[in-house]
Amino acid sequence: MSDETLLNFPCVYPIKAVGQQAHEPERVVRALVAVHVDDADVLAVDTRPSRGGRYLAVTVTLRASSRAQLDALYRDLSAEPRLVWVI
Repeated sequence: MSDETLLNFPCVYPIKAVGQQAHEPERVVRALVAVHVDDADVLAVDTRPSRGGRYLAVTVTLRASSRAQLDALYRDLSAEPRLVWVI
């Protein structure tokens, strides 16, 4: 199975990122997603604070149009120093 057959585009795809609350991870993630995804293709944005409240997990569910779009989005999110991790 090739990389191109793992996902059938367009598809609904969740991306999760975590950052310290002080760095406003929801704002950071929304801004980076907006560069790659039209507003109409952002289906949901959910947040969940960590037990101690220091971190915030942000899950964006989007309609992805291509593997290249997802790769570019992951690249930008992963390069953002205010985010601890991205999956």
